[in-house]
Amino acid sequence: MRDKDLIENKMRGVIEMTAGFCNSHLDEEYKQLCEKLIRKMSRKRNVPFLSGRLEIWAAAIIHALGSINFLFDPSFEPYVSVGDIANYFGTSKSTVSQKAKVIREMFKMRYYDEEFSTTRMEDSNPFSDLVMVNELIVDIKTLPPEIQEAVRQMMGRKK
Repeated sequence: MRDKDLIENKMRGVIEMTAGFCNSHLDEEYKQLCEKLIRKMSRKRNVPFLSGRLEIWAAAIIHALGSINFLFDPSFEPYVSVGDIANYFGTSKSTVSQKAKVIREMFKMRYYDEEFSTTRMEDSNPFSDLVMVNELIVDIKTLPPEIQEAVRQMMGRKK
């Protein structure tokens, strides 16, 4: 089997696993974020999920995304625990947490990450309305309406 075929097969396997979990425990947005992250992982020079159990990688992908989107906080929806993820995939919590850390570091994932945040996180981002004007950070809402509009258009943001 060629490397590209192997990567494609394993990638599809991990996508199916994460999709199954998202369908039963999370939502469509997490499902799409998981697939996006998996596809990005498959383009790395050293594809991480070529070694190790796919179940561990699937669980770690969900954990990595969940970590930056407050998935483990019971006051948020959706909510699951690390134990729920590990139990679903038949993995250990510590192994999943370690692999998730590797993923987060690999892609420099953080809270309010522009690429991997859920819509809810993007909407609640306390920094989203801050802009730099003459080397001073200001809330966009303090600017005149026509400047607010121009800045939002320039940054591709909605009101």
